[in-house]
Amino acid sequence: MTTELFCEDIAQLPEIASQIIGQAGEGKVWIFEGELGAGKTTLIKELCEQLEVVDNVSSPTFSIVNEYETTEGETIYHFDFYRIKSEAEAADIGVDEYFYSGNYCFIEWPSKIPSLLPEEYLKITLILVSENQRKILLERYG
Repeated sequence: MTTELFCEDIAQLPEIASQIIGQAGEGKVWIFEGELGAGKTTLIKELCEQLEVVDNVSSPTFSIVNEYETTEGETIYHFDFYRIKSEAEAADIGVDEYFYSGNYCFIEWPSKIPSLLPEEYLKITLILVSENQRKILLERYG
């Protein structure tokens, strides 16, 4: 089943993020699909805000993974696989341990590591409608 959300402008992001968290269920591995500039990192920043992350949230494009802590002492992992050359590169950093840690894992560019993804995850697709508008599709797998 696919849930469709519509974001008219960035001012709606807190509401959209809250809806995603509310509809996500128990799964904590979330993959983010969308073209460059669709707003994946911006949405992840707002999700982290809603989950009360105390750290600065930024794209882990060069580090591959960033680790954030919440006010409750929980850990959230944020991955960006855009620059990796092979799945082996991701496997070498131990993505399995992260994905099965029970912590939130937010994954940008999951299409670069298809065989490493766990069976269960929430897929969040951002579709650019206009400069300010996004259609956001939520699909559960596994």
